[in-house]
Amino acid sequence: MDGGGERDTSPERGTGDAAAGRIPLAVIVVDRDGLVSHWSSGARRLFGVDRDAAVGRPAGDLLPVSGALPEEPHAEPAPDTGAGSDGLGPDLEASLGGGTGYATAGRARLDPDRRDPDGERLDVLWWAYPLVGPGPSRLLVLAADATRLRDERGYDDETAERVSPGFARHTELPASDELARRLPEILPSMGPGLSGRIVSQILELGYPVLEFSQFDRVPVTPYWGVPRRPGRVRAEAAVPLERAVLPVPAGAELELEYAAVRERLEFLNEVSSGIGSSLDLGETIREVTSAAVPRFADFAGTHLRAAVLAGEGFPDGPPDASTVMFRVWVEHNDEPGRWDDTVPVGEAFAFPEHTPFYQCMVTGEPVLVPKVTEELSERISGQFEKRDLRPLIGGRSLLIVPLKARNVVLGFMVLMRRPDRSAFDGMDRTTGAELAARAGLVLDNARMYTYQENVADTLQDSMLPQVTPRLPGCDVATRYLPGTRLGRIGGDWFDTIKLPGSRTALVVGDVMGHGLNSAAMMGQLRTAVQTMATMETPPAQLLRNLDDLARRLGDTYLATCLYAVYDPIRGEVTLANAGHIPPVLVRAEDGGSELLDLPTGAPIGVGGVTFEATRVKVAPGDRLVLCTDGLVEVRGSDIGEGLAALCESAAHPAASMDDACDTIIRALNTHGGRKDDVALLMARLNGIPDEHVAAWHLVADPGEVPRARRLVRERLREWGLPQSVETAELLVSEVVTNAVQHAEGDRIGLRVVRTDALLFEVTDAEPTLPTMVAAGPYDETGRGLRVVSRLAREWGASAAGHRKTVWFEQAITPEHDRPR
Repeated sequence: MDGGGERDTSPERGTGDAAAGRIPLAVIVVDRDGLVSHWSSGARRLFGVDRDAAVGRPAGDLLPVSGALPEEPHAEPAPDTGAGSDGLGPDLEASLGGGTGYATAGRARLDPDRRDPDGERLDVLWWAYPLVGPGPSRLLVLAADATRLRDERGYDDETAERVSPGFARHTELPASDELARRLPEILPSMGPGLSGRIVSQILELGYPVLEFSQFDRVPVTPYWGVPRRPGRVRAEAAVPLERAVLPVPAGAELELEYAAVRERLEFLNEVSSGIGSSLDLGETIREVTSAAVPRFADFAGTHLRAAVLAGEGFPDGPPDASTVMFRVWVEHNDEPGRWDDTVPVGEAFAFPEHTPFYQCMVTGEPVLVPKVTEELSERISGQFEKRDLRPLIGGRSLLIVPLKARNVVLGFMVLMRRPDRSAFDGMDRTTGAELAARAGLVLDNARMYTYQENVADTLQDSMLPQVTPRLPGCDVATRYLPGTRLGRIGGDWFDTIKLPGSRTALVVGDVMGHGLNSAAMMGQLRTAVQTMATMETPPAQLLRNLDDLARRLGDTYLATCLYAVYDPIRGEVTLANAGHIPPVLVRAEDGGSELLDLPTGAPIGVGGVTFEATRVKVAPGDRLVLCTDGLVEVRGSDIGEGLAALCESAAHPAASMDDACDTIIRALNTHGGRKDDVALLMARLNGIPDEHVAAWHLVADPGEVPRARRLVRERLREWGLPQSVETAELLVSEVVTNAVQHAEGDRIGLRVVRTDALLFEVTDAEPTLPTMVAAGPYDETGRGLRVVSRLAREWGASAAGHRKTVWFEQAITPEHDRPR
């Protein structure tokens, strides 16, 4: 034991002059049945009984303390709570029997047959704490050898006889905060739950102390760590707690080292159970940083490479002086706001080579600085412009540990302790490295999950079309909500495809299942639909072709698909269904909505099933709503309820198409735990007025070419578009000339449609599609389609039956841009 005066002092002087003591303690826990449940190695040395032989036995058989375990089990306990005139305290049996709810202490000598190695009777000091709360533990007993206290501290017999155990509130003792922090070290081999519960009750009932003449109280705590020099020394003058160099009795070193290692393993175990509770990268960063403060360090700052923070792939190559690190989180137990302005979260910079941070980052090994010197603090602070770190880091102990995964440095963690705390040592370096290793794996898991989510989102976004909101004769709005299942990747898709004749194809499909395979299947089917649609394949035939394609790709997946073609000139929609939920048509005339009654058909991939097409007349302003079943189908509910809700919400008035889509989503996406994808496509069918469409019949005669130019010129001038006449005449002349030269029939059709652009269509009876050819300098033909391709905004050709149509679009040129 260190400290403590050998003179009598009066109670009025208080205890502030007493220094903390160090004395080896035996720790015993007794359960509710009076059996030993915990037996420390100190108890083994003091009482001579191994742990295996002690645990589970009655405590009265193992604690032969004179006067503390009387033979009469119902003997009344002594009322004294401190040392009596004879130096003996109350009976320990009173505590074991639950006779008091207060802590008790005492001093006794062992029975004559129990002697120390030198043949003398052992003089035992003990403290007993009744335990309350959950769990089977009922009593904590701390015991110490007063004989070693006398021999190793050099007290004479008179002084040793005046030492007795007692209690004092920890706030009455010098350096009470330090004592409270060190108190868990008394229980080095207990779990954190039991240890924490016991420590809280010790602080409430009284700190274990030694009393000199019942006046000087000296707190008793066990020595922590490896002794600097073993052996015996005499009592010295009292020294401050943080500077005391205290000896450890011979033979205790192994237990102390074991306790130190066990405490660090418990710390790492608690950290491991507290981090990684979420795969969210930001939450994981906060958990990892906060785990070190305040138990291991007073300051912790986590820095990560940009690629890790962005959730990208694994960082390329080792870091160097040009590697940018982001400070992603800071945790400390200083006064609030002290570090905020100097080391703000979110700051990005590269560390110079002369700093210890660079050394840790490049080598991937921990860097330990026991004390930040003035020169080092100047060097570190020099890299921060207009900020002085020296007052914050000077004199502190610094430990920088790398955050690694699969031998790649993801970043590092800066750990610091205040000068009034023990500096980091070699064991702390190992503990910090293990903490960083576990944190690195957790961070890498979160990074990989974020990366996979980004890949899934990118893949999903790339497979969904960039829908043009305005198409000839209709406006379109869409919504897509990814599901919550594996990878957030599904097989739902929608599409709008521009067709010849100002028509638009509207598609909604759903590949059954989720994951990358479903998304890949969806991509193939969507591409096939686009290809067949541009070839003007009729809706029913398109679904048949798609069914054949799906079966050739494999029989693992099925898909539903709804394909609709809107003709704004005729005012009709042609639909074909392959096992999909029917669309909703909202009539502009009265605002009513209805589910279109279509032949359901079988899903794509079943095979051998016929598909039918249905034509529906529509009026300008009508809205067509197509969606996947993820919007209307709820597990445990009838899908009819969802379809009824879809009809009701689709008919709700809205200021815009986007607002109408949002209204549907809000109305139907209210159920929790939605796991399926949702694809929604809404088209407002505006139609094209009759006065914006002009059509003529021509004969297959070269003399019809000038007539075609004249008809187009007159109509464009009627529409107030004289600036577009010259280009239109040239392009119409080329296309009609080709039709006259190559058509087999004698009738040629010419149609002009005005929308946001001018659409020209030339139809003849030759099904062979035209192709551009390379014309030589002396060739008289072969240049017509090149002229069309150069001057038209878009052009193309399609065949239907025994006829083909060559079409091109011409942008409407404003008057001030007309060529002169």
